[in-house]
Amino acid sequence: MALHPALTAGRVAVITGAASGIGLAAAKQFAHMGLRLCLADLHADALHAAVAEVEAGTPGHAAHILTVPTDVSRLDHVEALQHAAYERFGEVAVLMNNAGTAPGGGPYDHIDRWRRVLEVNLWGVINGVQSFVPAMLAQGTACAVINTGSKQGITCPPGDTAYNVSKAGVKVLTEALAHGLRNESGQKITAHLLIPGSTFTAMTRRDRTEKPPGAWWPEQVIEMLIAGMSQGDFYILCPDNEVTRDVDNRRILWAAQDITQNRPALSRWHPDHKDAFAQFLRT
Repeated sequence: MALHPALTAGRVAVITGAASGIGLAAAKQFAHMGLRLCLADLHADALHAAVAEVEAGTPGHAAHILTVPTDVSRLDHVEALQHAAYERFGEVAVLMNNAGTAPGGGPYDHIDRWRRVLEVNLWGVINGVQSFVPAMLAQGTACAVINTGSKQGITCPPGDTAYNVSKAGVKVLTEALAHGLRNESGQKITAHLLIPGSTFTAMTRRDRTEKPPGAWWPEQVIEMLIAGMSQGDFYILCPDNEVTRDVDNRRILWAAQDITQNRPALSRWHPDHKDAFAQFLRT
């Protein structure tokens, strides 16, 4: 299978949230593939550590890495990131809007955390798309925009409603981006929604020091991302070691049918529908 043309040696990838987790795994793999990198994260020291990790796996690649401390919730920071990337490299082939944070809050609590989660997880992606895509369109070359979503933005489980809302927004934005790009005459930019399963990262580990058996490593998510991009997938829906693609499909379908069948909201977790959902999974 041929790789997505944006993933060609010598081209440039911009990754936010690049100092750890899925972003760092992407940086390592893209460097291994010969891409030049512009890595963004909140803190310079974390970015320096990330460069050391990338360099350990691809000796000599540090000269091809630009680091830009960036708060993606701030448009001026993301615009500065765009300017730095183009000034250094002259183009951007891959934009990976990956920075994220948690936890947020429920429907009627933790308003302070709500604001930060939405500013980073949703506005960070909006800022990235608005700042980079017009310049990428002007290039006229094959490019890709990857936005990191979440299954929680599709099935919306009870708990961290703010996080769910932020990732639901990323889904809707990325769908609209894909539609807009395919209607730009002569353009070769694709959009992709990366939807990880349970993944062991700094954000999800909490106080655990060992990966839970059911979780994937970030590197597995990036392997699936590259494969999905290369075969033209928009929704890159990752399983994990406990949840198969078939289970994901059924959970997503059940959630959509809450509307079409006029069931109670979030009926998957409603006691009156517990047995029906269990049967639905088995059929």
